[in-house]
Amino acid sequence: QVQLRESGPGLVKPSQTLSLTCTVSGGSITTTYYYVAWIRQPPGKGLEWIGYIGYSGVTYYSSSLKSRMSISRDTSRNQITLQLSSVIQEDTAMYYCGRFRDYGAGSHEYDYWGPGTQVTVSS
Repeated sequence: QVQLRESGPGLVKPSQTLSLTCTVSGGSITTTYYYVAWIRQPPGKGLEWIGYIGYSGVTYYSSSLKSRMSISRDTSRNQITLQLSSVIQEDTAMYYCGRFRDYGAGSHEYDYWGPGTQVTVSS
């Protein structure tokens, strides 16, 4: 069974760079048609989609965050890394990684999620 697990520092100071890792087990991140996305939920707010990286390494980022973020992968460790620079208080959120399969024509379906990791931006 596929499992995803997020890990990160928990507490980050304003202006620093946040780095989160999503470790995938039970399935390769290079399996055709599968992507790993990052989503976050600030306290008291809804889910916000951040971006994804695909089986080929292709990435796509939220327009509101693309100037501060990058998503990369380590295929030898089956890990996805999210980096968010110049963090501000508004980046405080629960961060999740999730896997989805692309069926083409704009159709996709999420099948596995990590439990999430809390990130707090505070001095």
